[in-house]
Amino acid sequence: MKATFGAGCFWCIENDFRKNGVTSTSVGYMGGHVPNPTYEQVCTDTTGHAEVIQIEYDPSKISYKKLLDVFWNNHDPTTLNRQGPDVGIQYRSTIFFHTPEQEKEALESKDTLEKSGRYGKKIVTQIVPATEFYKAEEYHQQYYQKCGLG
Repeated sequence: MKATFGAGCFWCIENDFRKNGVTSTSVGYMGGHVPNPTYEQVCTDTTGHAEVIQIEYDPSKISYKKLLDVFWNNHDPTTLNRQGPDVGIQYRSTIFFHTPEQEKEALESKDTLEKSGRYGKKIVTQIVPATEFYKAEEYHQQYYQKCGLG
């Protein structure tokens, strides 16, 4: 199964998802209007794309709900188009769902988190249908491992 999340810089979150049950990860771009964008284009904040991680996972080993937990616990879903020092639409908090079941689970998890009061602010995470995924340049893939950080 596939899951796709935007939670700020894709380098930062890819490592968080490389756990049991996740069979592969790829970082790239989704949600914009420019086909086959480059990193440089996405950084101009004009393509509409978010930096995302696309995950292949085995639902018998890890549930979509667990992936949502990783997503919520590894970024601030209350900041619009920003994560830490990174600012721009490409850093927005987004869940791109691939199935109606993923949409339902994502909406329920967002509602539960909002009602918990954990953040004390409104959650601005978008929950939208997945569109075409454009894989980022090879040097971005598993960046932390390549740099000895992961």
